[in-house]
Order: sequence, then C-alpha cells, then structure tokens
Amino acid sequence: MRIIFYLLIFFSFPFFAHSNIQSVYFAGGCFWCVEEAFEKTEGVINVYSGYSGGDKKDPTYMEVVTGDTGHIEATKIDYNSDIIDSKQLLKTLFLNIDPFDSGGQFCDRGYSYRSAIFSNDKGLIDQAKELIKKIEKNYNQKVQLMMLPFKNFYIAEDYHQDYYKKNPIRYSYYKYSCGREKKLNQIKINLK
Repeated sequence: MRIIFYLLIFFSFPFFAHSNIQSVYFAGGCFWCVEEAFEKTEGVINVYSGYSGGDKKDPTYMEVVTGDTGHIEATKIDYNSDIIDSKQLLKTLFLNIDPFDSGGQFCDRGYSYRSAIFSNDKGLIDQAKELIKKIEKNYNQKVQLMMLPFKNFYIAEDYHQDYYKKNPIRYSYYKYSCGREKKLNQIKINLK
C-alpha cells in the first residue's frame, strides 16, 4: 500500500509542479519586440510569436501582413503565476506599446500590427480596463488598444521565434530604425 501511495505522489508531481503555469495573449506591433520585452520579464517562462484573432486557419506571415486574414501579430506568453501576476504582465505590455496609436505600432502600420489583448477572462479584462482608465486620465487621450475575445493562436514560422536572439544585428537595426525606443521614451507611460 505504501508503494502505491509513493507512486501516486511521484506521478502526480509534474501535474502539481506545473499547475501555476498560465498563458496570456498580447499584441503590441512587431511580435519580435513584444517577445523580447516579455522574455526579459521575471516570471515569464516562454514567449511564442504568432497570429491571433482572425478566421484563416494556419496563416503565414505574408498572408497576415498583406492579406485579409483578420489576424494580428501576437504573442503567447506563458508565465508562473506564483512569480508574476496578470496585472504586472498588462503593465509590461502598456510600457512597451504606444497605447494611443490606432494605425499600428511605431513604423509597422496596418491592422495586423495593432495592439490588442485576446482574452475571455473577465478578471484580466477588468484589470486592463482599470489600467486604460488610468492612462486616459493621466494623458487625456483615448487608448486604442483592442480587447478581443480569444478564439485562436497560431505559432508563427520558426524563423520568427527568438528573432532578437538569433539575429541580434538585424533586429537591433530594425528596432532602432523603427523608432520604438525613442517613441516609448517620449510617451513615458505613467501607470500610477
């Protein structure tokens, strides 16, 4: 009987060890930049670049940015909820986007580069609305971040995953020439 008890504990340990892993789906323009920001955030375990929100199954990058798929470049962020909570993840998103831009993000223009939260979690949506109210009050501008129901997420092609790590020179040049950091420093989002 004791052996059965220990076997049950042994085999159920992986389930309990990973029960605090959760996921959120955010878009903030170029998914390479969003991936970098979140991978450097304590408590985040994995970030995957991909596409979300549209109707086309298994879209390609070219279909998303030039076609009519309804998808947005997005990220799936897996995190340990014992280390970081969803509100802190939302703050990280807002600190890494231009929340007032309705036409894309930075030099990337069009619907597929809009900022968005994909969720069916009322708690997360309420937290996002609370932060949006603070930002709108502090800046007297309307936040353009879309809050869309989560319906799908398709992982992008392999070459997009960890792009900033695999192609640091190209990525740094892109990020600099796109003006992302310069604009973020000008906006200086205040979440207090």
